[in-house]
Amino acid sequence: MSNFKLGSFYPISEKYSKRVAYFSMEFAIHQPLKIYSGGLGFLAGSHLRSAYELSQHLVGIGILWKFGYYDQLRHQDQTMHAHWSEKHYSFLEDTGIRYTIKIHDADVWVKVLYLAPEVFKTAPLFLLSTDLPENDYVSQTITHRLYDANEATKVAQYILLGIGGAKLLDILDYDAEVYHLNEAHGLPAAFYLQNKLGSKEAVKEKLVFTTHTPEEAGNEKHSIYLCEKMSYFCGLSLEEVRSLTGIEGDQFDHSLVALRYARLANGVSQLHGRVASEMWGHYPGTCKIISITNAQNWTYWADKQLYRFFNQGEDYLLDDRKKYLKKRAFELVADQTGKIFDPKILTIVWARRFAGYKRADFLLQDQQRFLKLIENTRYPVQIIFAGKPYPMDYAAIGTFDRLVNESKKYKNVAVLVGYELTLSKRLKQAADIWLNNPRVPREASGTSGMTAAMNGGVNFSTHDGWIPEFINHGHNGFVVPAADYHHMQPHQQDEYDLNQLYAILENQILPTYYDEYDTWRQIMKNAMRDVRYQFDSNRMTHEYYEQLY
Repeated sequence: MSNFKLGSFYPISEKYSKRVAYFSMEFAIHQPLKIYSGGLGFLAGSHLRSAYELSQHLVGIGILWKFGYYDQLRHQDQTMHAHWSEKHYSFLEDTGIRYTIKIHDADVWVKVLYLAPEVFKTAPLFLLSTDLPENDYVSQTITHRLYDANEATKVAQYILLGIGGAKLLDILDYDAEVYHLNEAHGLPAAFYLQNKLGSKEAVKEKLVFTTHTPEEAGNEKHSIYLCEKMSYFCGLSLEEVRSLTGIEGDQFDHSLVALRYARLANGVSQLHGRVASEMWGHYPGTCKIISITNAQNWTYWADKQLYRFFNQGEDYLLDDRKKYLKKRAFELVADQTGKIFDPKILTIVWARRFAGYKRADFLLQDQQRFLKLIENTRYPVQIIFAGKPYPMDYAAIGTFDRLVNESKKYKNVAVLVGYELTLSKRLKQAADIWLNNPRVPREASGTSGMTAAMNGGVNFSTHDGWIPEFINHGHNGFVVPAADYHHMQPHQQDEYDLNQLYAILENQILPTYYDEYDTWRQIMKNAMRDVRYQFDSNRMTHEYYEQLY
């Protein structure tokens, strides 16, 4: 038996005393803890940091991925290589807690590791693992790779997070008043609670859900028979499941069922909340969807020196600090690519997960204008690309590799590997322009631009996600004016966006940076000011308590 007691909570604020359990497949808390892939994890990490700062009564439930997501390395020709290696963490505490859950009708042993609040200044985080000698090899692999490509393994991961997490709360005697699912991965917790509490109404009182996907195709569906075979429904018969969830066909839609089991749900930007409400509103039995816009933790992400000089009105020192940050980041560029970048030159950074709709290679789609931009001596630019594609998304990997090969032709274009928390921070410090050009309305929120602004980067984006709530064009950033995208084919949308993107770059951004630097600095300062409170995750976690919990 384990002697572990969840005693090491920080003093809880009365305002936030409601007990919450926050379920997420990934958490990006700090560089050494490699259990995240991208935006969902970055959000969850900031959430736990802000819960700590505001003394909220919240615990995180996640999974300890033995091989992490993957290490992004290079082949001999510099193209991308996905590498998996074991990770070890001396700062996680083995709670000694061991218990079993049913997966595929068999007992699977679970062990529990604990990240204490004082290690990285976060809310308490429990990480589950099946990597135990008591389990057979197939059961051990459940917690090997985040978002495993094998369908059955993926369903098993959801069962571990949901049922394993809910059972752990009972073992810990943590009587959660709210079960918050960050995305639908942890949905099996609802079926565990259904058994425990006896009615759907009782589960609904406790369950809330955050959806991150602005389109139905992005919401995962699996065969309802596979889910049943895997013990996803916690022993409930298929007839009971159909009557409780309203699923009639063969495909089990996780997000739809989460919306039917939750008391309340939220989208992750004002725009996304509206899109999600329209998308799901015609399905009977779904809950209301409100909007709580994503944010990032200022304490962790922002460059404090920049803000100090900004608050003191020291423009000269502010400029000096930004140049220093660029120079420091360019050491990494030189190390990886053998290219020496100049801190005085306008630097454009495109860095985030590689996915088709995010259009990483968008600027290169007009080869003539791209060359003109790259070879401009009056208004020179430097461009950095970085980001990790999903390791089985061969189209996205193809885009990454194509950029690597294209970049070999130019001294002022670099593609970096290893886009994780540390590199992310450095590239935001390197950026004069943080470029974000997803196809509208595919980006539910996007948060990378928030942390770029916290480091003196100016956002230049299409009109999607959180951007409409932030950018005032020419005042604190630059935005492609929204067209009637609804009535456009993808190729028309691409053509429109690309023309606007180049026009704004050539006619507004470059002349302002080089000919009117005082105006440029003011835009940068306006962005630093506007992002400071509105898009700090302390605002967001407060809103979760006020509006969702």
